[in-house]
Amino acid sequence: MDTMSVNGKAFTVIKLLGKGKGGYSYLVSDGEHNYVLKQIHHEPCSYYTFGNKIQSELNDYERLKNAGLRLPKLVDCDVENERILKDYIDGKTAYELVLQNEMKPEYIEQVREMCRLLNPKGINIDYFPTNFILNNGLLWYIDYECNDYMEEWNFENWGIKYWSKTKEFCEYHENNK
Repeated sequence: MDTMSVNGKAFTVIKLLGKGKGGYSYLVSDGEHNYVLKQIHHEPCSYYTFGNKIQSELNDYERLKNAGLRLPKLVDCDVENERILKDYIDGKTAYELVLQNEMKPEYIEQVREMCRLLNPKGINIDYFPTNFILNNGLLWYIDYECNDYMEEWNFENWGIKYWSKTKEFCEYHENNK
């Protein structure tokens, strides 16, 4: 079984959870608790420019936490190996909810509540539904990425297109199976 470490502490890798534009996220365990370990990668992304990814993650986490957003706690950060350890939130992604016809209006309303927290503070998050987990009826934003607010990338103008079986959602799903 594979292991990965964060600041010298070893974690057993249970599985790859997913790959984003900034890194790979793994479900890991220390034998008592499960966590998400994000390994930063430096693969090119045609539609996004990065600076210092690990510092951006830390800054974005603080910005979102201070804004009152529901997100997993940052447990540890290994700057040298570009790894972040955060609490694991168990549940289905909003993407899975859409695929399985389980998306409910109250989940969309929870995202709009997040927008009411973030928009006045000049913050946009990545509203793509793989970045949200439903746990005990509450949606959690599990990514730490955020950007300065731009209307074209807000939930109502961009994100909402992927929160039901729209043309955009179906095309994305077909192209990324």
